[in-house]
Amino acid sequence: MPDPTAPAHDADVLVVGAGPAGLMLACELGLAGVRTVLLDQHPAPPGFCRGFNLNARSLELLDRRGLADRFLAEGPTVPATVFVGGARLDLAAMRTKHAYTLGIAQTRVEELLAERAAEMGVLTLRGHRLTGLRQEAGGVLAEIDSPAGPTVLRADWLAGCDGGRSTVRSLAGIGFPGTPARRFTLLGDVVLTDPQAIPFGVTAGPHGTVFAVPRPGYVRLITHDPEPPQDRDEPVTLPGFQAVLDRALGRHAQIAEARWLTRFGDAARLAEHLRKDRVLLAGDAAHIHPPAGAIGVNAAVDDAMNLGWKLALVARGRAPDSLLDSYHAERHAAGARLLRNTRAQALLAEPGEHLAPVRELLAELARAAGTAGHLAEEITGIGTRYPVLHDSDHPWTGRMVPDVPLDPGSLLRLLARTGGGALLVDDSAGAEPLRRAAEPWADRVTVAAVRPGGLPDTSAVLVRPDGHAAWTGAPAPDRHDDGVGQLRESLRHWFGPPAAPSTTAV
Repeated sequence: MPDPTAPAHDADVLVVGAGPAGLMLACELGLAGVRTVLLDQHPAPPGFCRGFNLNARSLELLDRRGLADRFLAEGPTVPATVFVGGARLDLAAMRTKHAYTLGIAQTRVEELLAERAAEMGVLTLRGHRLTGLRQEAGGVLAEIDSPAGPTVLRADWLAGCDGGRSTVRSLAGIGFPGTPARRFTLLGDVVLTDPQAIPFGVTAGPHGTVFAVPRPGYVRLITHDPEPPQDRDEPVTLPGFQAVLDRALGRHAQIAEARWLTRFGDAARLAEHLRKDRVLLAGDAAHIHPPAGAIGVNAAVDDAMNLGWKLALVARGRAPDSLLDSYHAERHAAGARLLRNTRAQALLAEPGEHLAPVRELLAELARAAGTAGHLAEEITGIGTRYPVLHDSDHPWTGRMVPDVPLDPGSLLRLLARTGGGALLVDDSAGAEPLRRAAEPWADRVTVAAVRPGGLPDTSAVLVRPDGHAAWTGAPAPDRHDDGVGQLRESLRHWFGPPAAPSTTAV
């Protein structure tokens, strides 16, 4: 029971950092009715960004909240992406309804998520900088430098989504091992005097390559920084950027205006723990990696969706805090794969003829029907499979469940409406025992009947709030099998203990 003498908490969850991870997490918590306060040290959102895409995995997750169409209305979709050495990787081979990349600026992603957070009742405080934190029994005390002066906010839980130089991670004493940056890249959002001087895509010059991405009113140019300064935080100047650009191209391409110039490296680090007691990490606070594949925003959304429903159940007292250990287990492993994939692409992009045969081989695999799908699903995260209590050979086990037609409605609409879990059953296969087994979790899991043929090779599927299958039933239920027992174990593991039976006074 809560201690009645303990000070009242200002929030159930305090989220630090209003980037993609923090905003998405706040949206998830708000949807579940969790009192959430979102802090960001900047008085206003930045007017520039590195990320310019959402991939299939992010769109699948947003679909589970009925949000994908908001984002798809914002930009073009491209059915391919640049792979190792500039090779084209066909995304159509992926097993997803979103077999493409959506062109959308990170700034616009954040605007749409901020609108959603406001709709969900999240309180956002900008210009508030975290300066200290202390964990104590039952909560976290956060010292804040606010526009009105120093203050302290109390919360049951604190989530650090404050970027690669995370203050939360540092104050919590969480290690950040990995490899430092060895190669640096210059990025410039510029206006060229002659917009046709550098074509879209990769242009190879005598001393390097330049990747150009046209944007409305300007062009984004990306090229290797051959001589980065000792102080990697030293601002990039227009004359310096112009000189590197001309050297790479072997000719002059006049820049008339620079909107934003920056430098970034290929450091790869993964936090030792994504949870330390009542402090959790997500997004760049949990992992930084080479920019290959432009995966950063997408990994942040993925972390936030995984953490959001679990933290909501714990914060509302529906599940024990041990459920949050599965967040670390699942997303730390995903972070390790992320670092492996991006580091491999970065290494193969380095100059040198000794890697040319490997690049050529991978370019062939990226085009081949039998391997393109696997590569695309690995890079985008579409192939993500989370551990389950009771494994099976069903292709959905641990993976994202497609949009199953229900009677009435569909799985996507159900998840978007409730934000909770779902037990999908085939009533023609004797599902009544499964329905009864799930009744004590009715406040967290909705039981829904599928239309005929909606559950191929199985009689029932337990779906987590993030859309992944936590349990799949047998293809032909046998009254003597342990399907009901397995279902109960999975419900308890993922959604907490059953609700106490209601009593009626006589």
